Amino acid sequence: MAVGSAKGCRFRNMDVTELAGRLRQGDRRALARAITLVESGRSDHRESAGRLLAALASDRGPEALRIGLSGTPGVGKSSFIEAFGLMLTGQGLRVAVLAVDPSSARSGGSILGDKTRMERLARDPRAFIRPSPSQTHLGGVARRTREAIALCEAAGFDVVLIETVGVGQSETLVAEMTDLFVLLLAPAGGDELQGVKRGIMEMADLILINKADGALKPAAIRTCADYAGALRLLRKRVQDPEGFPKALTVSALQGDGLEEAWKDMQALAAWRREAGHFGRRRAEQARHWFEEQVKQGLIEQLAADPHLRTRMDALGAAVAEGRAAPGPAAAEVLAEFTRK
Repeated sequence: MAVGSAKGCRFRNMDVTELAGRLRQGDRRALARAITLVESGRSDHRESAGRLLAALASDRGPEALRIGLSGTPGVGKSSFIEAFGLMLTGQGLRVAVLAVDPSSARSGGSILGDKTRMERLARDPRAFIRPSPSQTHLGGVARRTREAIALCEAAGFDVVLIETVGVGQSETLVAEMTDLFVLLLAPAGGDELQGVKRGIMEMADLILINKADGALKPAAIRTCADYAGALRLLRKRVQDPEGFPKALTVSALQGDGLEEAWKDMQALAAWRREAGHFGRRRAEQARHWFEEQVKQGLIEQLAADPHLRTRMDALGAAVAEGRAAPGPAAAEVLAEFTRK
């Protein structure tokens, strides 16, 4: 399942209906090709991607549990995902991993090394790993990740894991496309708690302290207690049952705590479904991404118009030099766009 390049695929001659059919049959090669299609920025590919997604939306199957995973660099996200994914496939579940790699702001390039870091999971026939470049998008979430999630669901995957780049308040993006948000942290001293922003703490459904093994186990237990105490100070959320959000210790190396973490994820998702929060949240997310697509489309239209592009460059230079204020200059561009 090579990542491939949109430029090298013959999407122009593709039968979207046939591709949709192969996806519903769980064809992993078709899934890889479909994700490459939705990630492409070419206008003809975007049109084909739109028809594919519309065809799949008209005949929706069971929805996967969407789990977002974030954590500081070096915390062992890939190791955790591999161990967690192998546990799930061992239970007969099909697992898709959408691992977003950081793109260079200078060159636009990306290493896409997640499949090499999850070698055992990549060989599992019940798993699918797709590294994608973040394309310098805020929060490290690739622009088309949500569409890739829909494709994975159409292909019959039971769980979709979205690994994001880094930690920060911009990670609200992944919370807007997943059912559960998991924050992975490493054992550390008490000062580490001060380094995690309140915003991401408020988003987390589970905080997992990884590397709770060997000499680091006592530190992991102390760190878990610190975060459990911090969570109790946060305002209780209406979408949470008693005891959530919570902090747990896990070991990707030894597999300790993975079963307990999975049981908690299932219990939380089940409670939210029964209480009506699950479906309501998904509806809110769909509305959010519809509005984001409209905004992005307007930006692309602005950039595609030569006259408006020239006008924006001129007004941008005037703002930079202090000859114009940002607000009135932006209003002038928008007024021209509306007239056109």
